[in-house]
Amino acid sequence: MRPAVNRSIGAHGGFSLVELMIALTLGLMISGAVIQVMVSTSVTEKLNRSVASVQENGRFIIARLRQEILMTGRYDLLSVQLNRDVDTVEEAAFVQNHPILLPNEFALQPDLGAMQGINGANDTLVVGFQGSTDCRGSHLGYPPDTEFYVINQYFVDDNQLKCRGYDGRVVRGKIPQNMAVDNAAITLLDDVYSFQVLYGITNHGVNGDHSAKPVRYARADELAAEIANNSQVVAVRFALFLKGEGAVKIDPKPRVKLLNEQAIVASEEGLFKQFETTVTLRNMKNFMRNRKL
Repeated sequence: MRPAVNRSIGAHGGFSLVELMIALTLGLMISGAVIQVMVSTSVTEKLNRSVASVQENGRFIIARLRQEILMTGRYDLLSVQLNRDVDTVEEAAFVQNHPILLPNEFALQPDLGAMQGINGANDTLVVGFQGSTDCRGSHLGYPPDTEFYVINQYFVDDNQLKCRGYDGRVVRGKIPQNMAVDNAAITLLDDVYSFQVLYGITNHGVNGDHSAKPVRYARADELAAEIANNSQVVAVRFALFLKGEGAVKIDPKPRVKLLNEQAIVASEEGLFKQFETTVTLRNMKNFMRNRKL
């Protein structure tokens, strides 16, 4: 007698075409969702990294420039650290009356001075004060902890904010150049796409008192006429347009307005952010309060 054949085993030994199509569709949907999550996570991570970098850079450069610019116009004749190889009384008068240096004030270097960028181009800031180092940390040939007339220049070159330090006594022709000292610029920050500066000026005649409060904010190319009219700089307001790290696509690109300049749009892909602050020059405010003109 032949054994009975169990036909149900053969009938259900595999998947039907419909089942395969359903499984394939579900697999594709799950894979697509996983890929989408991975792409979204990558984009978010890049964006977060860019935001963090631009915020960190902005805080760093604002803090550093504030600290250095705050010293503008300082001159302490009573300081025991002050080098006295020159007429310090005459030097004090020059520093306090020229906190912001302008072009053509130095015969040996007529191009050294604060300048207004043309048609929204980057501005140049040049300040002077009594200190022991320049913006690069250089003693410019003086012994450590010895104070002298420092001139700092801040400018942008190839999207890099740079600074260069000078011995003001050399620039003014009061002492010879130390050949062992150079004035090479150093980079303070990369990815700087705009640097703009305005100057808060006071005038006793306009104020009607000796409060030394700014009456308005002027451009660098207006300062010479203002100073000739007995005005003086007592504050510096500056703004920067910085780019964050990495290639992040922002659509639409941000449109920003820095100080008194025309609105600008980022010139390339990336996360951009503007930073702005005002530094009150306490040394100059005290000087102007004491100057009874």
